[in-house]
Amino acid sequence: MNDKGVRMSVYRVIDVIGTSASSWEEAAREAISTAGGTLHDLRIAEVAKQDIVVSDDGTLLFRSRIQLSFKYTPE
Repeated sequence: MNDKGVRMSVYRVIDVIGTSASSWEEAAREAISTAGGTLHDLRIAEVAKQDIVVSDDGTLLFRSRIQLSFKYTPE
């Protein structure tokens, strides 16, 4: 707590990249869901970048780079 009795929090931000053959939304959902399996107290997910990988046969792979913030707990 600070001197005014307000509880202070610290958050950590990491980048994760999700992929999908269908959409950027599905790629973002996959990134958040997978990261949420090991990260606790997720707070905000922000799309930082989206791109598409085009394979030689024309197949598209949607990628979403997500910045995730979660409450920091010292080890």
